[in-house]
Amino acid sequence: MRKPTPEGGPERLVALADGVFAIAITLLVLDVSVPQGLDPGEYHQALRDTLPNLGAYAITLAVLAGFWRDHRAIFRTVRQVDGDVIALTVLGLGIAALLPFPTALVSEYGDETVSVIIYSAAVASLGAVHLALAALVVRRPWLRGGAAPVRDEVLSAIDLGVTVVVFLVTIPLVLIIGPAAMWWWLVLVPVKVWLGRRET
Repeated sequence: MRKPTPEGGPERLVALADGVFAIAITLLVLDVSVPQGLDPGEYHQALRDTLPNLGAYAITLAVLAGFWRDHRAIFRTVRQVDGDVIALTVLGLGIAALLPFPTALVSEYGDETVSVIIYSAAVASLGAVHLALAALVVRRPWLRGGAAPVRDEVLSAIDLGVTVVVFLVTIPLVLIIGPAAMWWWLVLVPVKVWLGRRET
């Protein structure tokens, strides 16, 4: 197997990832607002109108927080990075930074099939990139100083795989039953709770 030239330690790449995830999470809240100058009736209606935005914000916050945690788990034992690791990380960060857009689609047009498909495809793509990154790091032990994968990293890979499968399955499901397929995402809650307990 070809051994790519090391590009240094992972610290700057992890710091970049932390920053991108923080900015993406911050951008999510920009869609949650109430116009000024409303009378009491309009004000209460405007508050009710923010509920889809708050729901989409909460879902994507949980998604991004999970991917950020998984990204840090991938790099927990990494001592060196190479060009391939950098490329996959930047690709993943690009998708993470894009997530506020499909989140806005789901919050404003959640009853449209296309919105749910775009959101599901974006989340599944981010998960697939993280899985590819985790697999690359495992297949190149010299990046890890020869260390074997630890239990938490294996559980993190399982977590990523489940997330990818759930969001990929949403795409054909939404074509069959419509936007209500978003409820399928709730299957992730018990799975992630179970995996979280296994990590402790």
